Amino acid sequence: MNQERRVLIAFALSFVVLVLMRMFFFKEQPKPKTAPPAPAQQAAKNESKPASAPAVPGKAAAAPAKPPAPVALPVEQGNNAQEIVVEGDLYRVSFSTQGAVVKSWVLTKYKDEKGKPLDVVDGAACANLGYPMSISLTTPAEASLASQLNNAVFVANPSGSTIHAPAKLDFVYSDGKVRVKKEFTFGAGYEVKAEVSVYDGQRYLPVAVEWPGGFGDQSLTYAQKEAYGQAAYDAGGKIETIADRKVKEERTISGPFAFAGLEDRYFAAMFLPEKSGGEFAENVSLRLSSQTWTPPDWKEKEPPKYARAAIASSSPGTLKFRLFVAPKDMDVLRAEYAPMEGLVDFGWFTIFAKPLFLAMQYMYAHWVRNYGWVIIILTILINMLMFPLKLKQIRSAQEMQKIGPIVKGIQDRYKQYKFNDPRKQRMNQEIMKLYKDHGVNPLGGCLPMALQLPILYGFYRVLELPIELRHAPWIGWVKDLSAPETVHMFGYGVHILPIIMIVASFFMQKMTPMPTVDPNQQRMMLLMPVFLGFLFYNLASGLVLYFLVASLVGIAQQVFINKTVAPPVLKPVPQKTSEASE
Repeated sequence: MNQERRVLIAFALSFVVLVLMRMFFFKEQPKPKTAPPAPAQQAAKNESKPASAPAVPGKAAAAPAKPPAPVALPVEQGNNAQEIVVEGDLYRVSFSTQGAVVKSWVLTKYKDEKGKPLDVVDGAACANLGYPMSISLTTPAEASLASQLNNAVFVANPSGSTIHAPAKLDFVYSDGKVRVKKEFTFGAGYEVKAEVSVYDGQRYLPVAVEWPGGFGDQSLTYAQKEAYGQAAYDAGGKIETIADRKVKEERTISGPFAFAGLEDRYFAAMFLPEKSGGEFAENVSLRLSSQTWTPPDWKEKEPPKYARAAIASSSPGTLKFRLFVAPKDMDVLRAEYAPMEGLVDFGWFTIFAKPLFLAMQYMYAHWVRNYGWVIIILTILINMLMFPLKLKQIRSAQEMQKIGPIVKGIQDRYKQYKFNDPRKQRMNQEIMKLYKDHGVNPLGGCLPMALQLPILYGFYRVLELPIELRHAPWIGWVKDLSAPETVHMFGYGVHILPIIMIVASFFMQKMTPMPTVDPNQQRMMLLMPVFLGFLFYNLASGLVLYFLVASLVGIAQQVFINKTVAPPVLKPVPQKTSEASE
């Protein structure tokens, strides 16, 4: 179970418990299923059929013209596979002349768990599944030709072992029958321009360029890669995503689209088709297929799944596109193509999450250069702003607690009747009249909590997704706010922050008035901190830090309320009705 699901379960169950305490139930509506995208309808024609000559009476019809004979191509082949490295300010890309493919793509500003520059290419998986910039052809009959070309030794120009950007790197291969050319142009940013063509001596073949073998942060375990890995593409201004594990069979998503490719939690590799006349090319599609590979240390029953993404041309000619391999930093994405910043998906409550993220960025830039302290400051501010709602919730709980014995007395007088007995309806009417006489709203405690949930979930997304928190330290043993913190004690790794959070949540729960006098229900409410601690135990330390600070602030607010806010004064208890005796 990934982190997002665990937190959503925590929010949902907490809300359910609060609502059930007030004898109301709700049922979550299922999400509407979206229909899978339609497959591409446009198929490339291999060649045009020559027109037949008109029939002439008394004469035999003219034979159709034969296609031109293949042109003899000059042979261009390399002798031995070589590695060519292109270095820029933000990346270091290693190509192999065998297949003219990418062996590694290092983002030099980011580190892996060992402190080395991060390589977003999974070398071990690619050795079995294929490397980025491999080519495939349109028809299955051409699969053997594609395999031959991906293993051929190309001639590189320039041929030096290291090239510094800005630069252009060309790869050419020809066996006299087929000629393949790949051109890559490297600039100052993350973007790389590419042109790929396959010519068989008669025509240019429709071609596809693939990114197989997995993509993303190699610091993650294979289980985490599978949980976060997904394909993404622009669908008319809206970004659609397909999780790697949900790609069951090959599918084709027709264009035009602005970008399409692969992403994980913090990084993206996107193909951006070349524009034609101001519009995105319509003859380009995204092809997705599923692939599996079992790592040497894999212990699960099912091997991890990877999505193989390919940008494909459905018509003959040179495939032109830009390749954008970069962090999912909103400023970087926006600078490349503004709608691409949607790859940082804050979820359902973006309207709350995005302002929180911008506030967190501002605090880091202008107040304190430590995201741990930023989380603490922002948590305190959020809880102070929500204090009026919390005060209303506590007042409602106090009122419900005051009339709790009366409600229980009414329920006891009607407990001998069955659920469908008409006298049960009179019991409900009597309880509602009691609420009205005392001016108590039974939903007074639920509504403030319901208003807080979108903000809490939005802040969870802020702490879960932005790359700014990746490998960001706080203090002491908390060295990465995007991952669980661990202290080794007695030969075991222990997460300290969740344990402290459980203790703080327990004290806060103990101090907070409960809207019920039923001892069993009270004990169940006191178990909530343990339940939440179980859900949060393996979550990112930044998220646990937020809930820990929120609990501590809650304790301080409750102490203030207990000392300064007088308990509610209720009206006299109404006299016992005679309806129950009927």
